[in-house]
Amino acid sequence: MSIFKELQSAVSSAMPAVFSIDIDPSSLLVQPTRKDFVGDYTIVIFPFVKLLRKSPEAVGEMLGQYLVDNDDKIEAFNVVKGFLNLSLSDSYWSEQLYSMSATSDWWKQPSQSGRVMIEFSSPNTNKPLHLGHIRNILLGWSMSRILEAVGKEVVRVQIINDRGIAICKSMLSWQLYSGQISPEEANVKSDHFVGEWYVRFEQEFLAEYLVWQESDSGREVFDEADEPDAEIFFKKYKNTYFNKFSLLGGQAREMLLKWEAGDTEVHALWAKMNSWVYAGFDQTYERLGVSFDKLYYESQTYLLGRSMVEEGLSKEVFFTKEDGSVWVDLTDAGMDEKILLRSDGTSVYLTQDLGTAQLRYDDFGAKEMIYVVADEQNYHFNVLFESLKKLGVPFADGLNHLSYGMVDLPTGRMKTREGRVVDADDLMDEVYAEAKKETSERGEIVDLTEEEQDDVLRKISLAAMKYFIIKVDPKRRMIFNPAESVDMQGQTGPYIQYAYVRVQSILRKAAEAGGDDKKEAYDLADDERSLLAQLYAFTSVVDQAAELFNPGLIANYCYQLAKTLHRYMHDYRVLTAESETARHHRLLLIKQIGEILKAGMELLGIEMPERM
Repeated sequence: MSIFKELQSAVSSAMPAVFSIDIDPSSLLVQPTRKDFVGDYTIVIFPFVKLLRKSPEAVGEMLGQYLVDNDDKIEAFNVVKGFLNLSLSDSYWSEQLYSMSATSDWWKQPSQSGRVMIEFSSPNTNKPLHLGHIRNILLGWSMSRILEAVGKEVVRVQIINDRGIAICKSMLSWQLYSGQISPEEANVKSDHFVGEWYVRFEQEFLAEYLVWQESDSGREVFDEADEPDAEIFFKKYKNTYFNKFSLLGGQAREMLLKWEAGDTEVHALWAKMNSWVYAGFDQTYERLGVSFDKLYYESQTYLLGRSMVEEGLSKEVFFTKEDGSVWVDLTDAGMDEKILLRSDGTSVYLTQDLGTAQLRYDDFGAKEMIYVVADEQNYHFNVLFESLKKLGVPFADGLNHLSYGMVDLPTGRMKTREGRVVDADDLMDEVYAEAKKETSERGEIVDLTEEEQDDVLRKISLAAMKYFIIKVDPKRRMIFNPAESVDMQGQTGPYIQYAYVRVQSILRKAAEAGGDDKKEAYDLADDERSLLAQLYAFTSVVDQAAELFNPGLIANYCYQLAKTLHRYMHDYRVLTAESETARHHRLLLIKQIGEILKAGMELLGIEMPERM
C-alpha cells in the first residue's frame, strides 16, 4: 500500500472517533507537503469544514492530535489554514527503507483480472521504420510495461499495412528499374532496399508529371481550370493526374487490381518484397528491444467488418441510403454521418477497423484496447469508438486512443515520398555516434574491451534516444535533437544512467571494504526523509502514468530522483560517513534509489549500464 493510501486510511479511521462521521478514504486529498512548510505529507481538510461546522484550524488541530496520539508513524503535525501537515517518524521511514530493500518489486501492484490489448507500430511495408514510428513504438512498449506493473495482463499487437497502392508503387518500381536484384546483391538492409524503390517511383512519377504539365493535354486541363496560378493548380491536381492520366499511375493501379484478383505472379512478387521488409523490421525491433505477441495483416483483415455492418442494420443503428451505401449517424455524439459500405458494396477503413477490433476480442477476450496512433487520426478513432458503442460490443467502454504529436528534426519535417525522412536505423546510428563522441571526450571507459565499450555505448545511445522522446508529454509535438539527447548534464537518459552508475560504483567499493550491517536506530536528516518520500512516491507515479497513458511522468520522476541523488551524494559522505550506523543507512538508501532508477527506466525500455 502506498503512503498516500495509508494516510487516507488513517484519517478515515480517525474521523468517527474525533468527529463521529464516516469519510470514504478515497475522498481524502493527500499530497506531499510543500518545501516551504514543515512536514512530509499534507491532508487537505477544507472539504469537511462545512460538514463539521468548525474552523479549518480547529478541525486540523483535533485531527492532528488524534493521529499523533494513536498512530505510531505520525510524530508531529502543524496546521496552516485548511491544511494539516504531518511529519512521519524516523522509525517509520527506516522501517520503510528496510522493507523496500527486502522486496525488490515492492512498488508493483498485485495482478488484476482481465486483459489489455495495446496496438502500436503498425507500419506500411513500402518503407523502413522511421523517426515517427520510433515515438509510436516507444510509447506503446513503455505503456505495455507500465500496465503490467500495475497488475494488468497485456497483449502487444500490431496491424501491418501490407496491401494497397503504396505497396504496389514499390513493387512496380522494383520491376521497372532494379534489374531484379535482391537486397543481398545490393548490400542494403532489406527494408531500406524496398523503401528506396518507393522513393524511386515517386521520383519517376514526378518527372513524368512535370513533362505532362507542359504537354498539350496538361495545358488544356490548366486552361479549363478556375485557378490563375499554375504552380498552385498542379500541386493540387497531382492525385487527379495519377488516377486519370499517369502511365505509371495506371500501371500501379493495374497491379493492385491484379493483387485483389489473386494474380499468381503479382502475389509472388508481393510476398517476396514484403518478406524483405519484415526481415528488416525484425532487425530494427530487436535493436530497440521490442517484441509483439500477435501480428495482424491488413491483407487478411481488410474484408472484415461486413458482418458487423449487417448486424448494425438489423439493430437499426446503421442505415442505408438510396444509392445502397450504408452509413452510421453520429450526430448525437457531436460528429456527422460516416460511410461504412460504398454503394458498390466495397468497405472503407472504418469497416475494417470494426472487424479487426471484434477479431481481437475473439482472439484474446480483451475488454480494454489501446490504440497508439498519431493525433492526425483523432477523429477517426472517435468515430470508430462511437460506432462500436452503438453496436453494443462488450468491450465498447474499454476503448482508448493514445494520441501523440508528430516528431520533427531541427532541420524540419520529414517527407517519405521525397526521400527526406530519417530512418529508425540511421537515427540510432547517429545517436550512437554522438554517444561515442561524448564518452571519448570523458575517457571513462577506455580500459574496457572493445566489446564491453560497444555494449556500454549501445545502452547509452538507446537511453539517450528513448528518454529524449518519452519524456515529452505524448500530446505535444516535439523536436528530436540527437546531440542534445546525449548531454550528460541535462534532462537526458545518460544523466540518469550516470546516477545509477555512481551508486553501483559506491556499492562495489563498500562491498570490498566490508562493514557493520547491524540494524540500529538512525536520526534521519531532512534531505534523507525527502529522498525516502520521493522513493515512496514511485508507486503513485506509476499508477498515474498508467491511468493517463503518459510514460513521460515516469521519465520525469526518474530525472528528479537522479538530480536529488547527485545533490545528496555531494552533500553527504557515504563510504566515509561519521558513523557505521550512518554509513549503513546511507548505503541502503542509495542502493534503493539505484534500484528504483533502474526499475523506472526499465519501464521505459531503457537498460542501465554498470559503467559509463
